[in-house]
Parts: sequence; C-alpha cells; structure tokens
Amino acid sequence: MFFGCYLSTATMTRDEDGPPVPELTRRITLSCCHAGPVRALTPVLTRMPGNGIPPGDILAGSGYAHRDAGAWALPLRAAGAQLAQDLHPSDRGPQGTVHGAIITNGSLYCPATPGPLLHLAPLGPAATPEDTAAHDQRTAELARHKPGRLTADDADGCHRVTCPAVMGKLRCPLRPASTTLDRSRPEILTPPACPPACCTQQTPTTGPDIAAKTRQKHDCPSPAHRRSCTRRTAAERGFSTIKDPASNTVTRGWCRLTGLARPALWLAALHAVRNQRILTAWNARQADNERRAAAGLPPRTRKRRRKTTPTSPAAPP
Repeated sequence: MFFGCYLSTATMTRDEDGPPVPELTRRITLSCCHAGPVRALTPVLTRMPGNGIPPGDILAGSGYAHRDAGAWALPLRAAGAQLAQDLHPSDRGPQGTVHGAIITNGSLYCPATPGPLLHLAPLGPAATPEDTAAHDQRTAELARHKPGRLTADDADGCHRVTCPAVMGKLRCPLRPASTTLDRSRPEILTPPACPPACCTQQTPTTGPDIAAKTRQKHDCPSPAHRRSCTRRTAAERGFSTIKDPASNTVTRGWCRLTGLARPALWLAALHAVRNQRILTAWNARQADNERRAAAGLPPRTRKRRRKTTPTSPAAPP
C-alpha cells in the first residue's frame, strides 16, 4: 500500500540586492496529502528563527497566498518574514475599505483613486518593453494615491498612516496645503462629498487584520514586486534538480517504502547530495569567474534556451 505524500521545501535564494549565493535547500517536510502544502510548510518556516536562521523574504505563488491568513501570512509575519507572492485573481482589485480608504492588492489607497488603477494586474509573460514601460508608469501613478506610513508596527501589530495629499504625493482640495504643490502631481478633481475618516483624520490607525492575507513587502504589481518575485525561479530549481533523471530523481516509483519516516530519510539524504552537487558547481563557477576577471574577461553567462511565446488571442465575444 502506498501513501500519497506532498514534499515541501524551503530554499535559500539570493537577496534582492545582495551577492549571488548557492541555492541550497535548507528545510524539507513530508506529509500526507490531506494536510495540504500550506499547513505542512508553515511550521517548518516558523521554526527557523528558533534555530538562528531568520526567514527573510518568503516567495510564494498564488496557491499559498490564497489560503486564509491564519494558516500562512500571519504566522510568517510573526516569525519576522517578509512576503513576496503572487496574488490569486480572487484577491486582486478592491477588497473593501477601512476608514474610507480602499483596500486593493494588499495596500490602502485614497478613496478618489481612479478605478482603472485599482484593477491593475501583473504583467503577462509575453509583455513587450513598451508594455512594461506603460505598466510601470501606471503603477507609479497608483503609488501616488497610497497613504504614507508614519510608524512601525507596535506590539499589537498596528501602525499609523496619513493621507497621500498630506505626504505631498498629490493635490486635493480637502487638504488645502497640498493645493500649493506644483502641478506635476496628480490632482483630485472630485473629492468625496462626505469625506471619510481617512480624509479628515491626520493619522488613522490600521491593524494587523487589515489586508492580512494580501499585504506584502512590495506594492503589487509594482516593478519592485515583479523583480522580487522573479527570484522564485531560483527556488523552483530546487524542485527541478531533485527530479532530474540524469542525477537523482523522485519521480513516481523511485521509492517503494510506505509511511512517512522512511521516505523522509531517503529524501533528506537526496537533498544533502543535491546540495553538495550545487555547492561544487557554484565553487567551480566562482573560480572560473576569478580566472576570467584576472584575464580581463567578463563573467561567463548562460545562453537563454527557453523562448517566450506570445499569449493566446482573446476569444471573440
């Protein structure tokens, strides 16, 4: 009798602005299918600070981000992690209000924010440079309507924000001082007839339950968020290398042991061998780069093999 199992791993990738590091698998867990990847992997990640390893940035797909906040986002933030994840289509766009400010894509925005900006979606895989430039311009305009953060989180996870017009990011007649700013900033032409608290209070407070599931390190879908999420390819290589039949593989039939303990032992040994192979290859690349630098040559780069195909045309109405 064979048990259906799910393997979850935590892979160390390079920081956003840091030097390249070998992509090592730091943690693994093996669980039955009924547990689900999120509830199986969250305890593995939250135990890392107790072992002296801060979790840092957690990169995840929409399958993880779409889970309820108590199972994924809240425990990881309590452990000191910063989330950088794709949002599920059901979690994008306006998701209610707080103090009158609109919650969209995990952030708060001015109630007079133009509607099309609130429904910005991430770029597609076949986006052209022109598409990227236009998208970045719209996300920069959206950021102008985001309230500014004034304080760090307190012991209860609350912090204070203030109106973007008070921060000098746009012009609004409800904030007379902002109307003296130059006209390079967006201007609110039709402010709310009955201004909500976010337009009248100086520093409204937001708690940890506001956008608990979708709040993350960078505004989605900003260029910073896009660059951060591209590091997921490095983490996914951790899965691809343990499935490579040329070296080691965990495809169906590789192990005929039942239960969880014995396959977990085999998987731990497999990941240790995989890490040794990755370290050896990384050290060889660093030594080669040093030799090339001494000879006045640039570092060796890999030739791109995968070609991006255009997206399918929209279906006729």
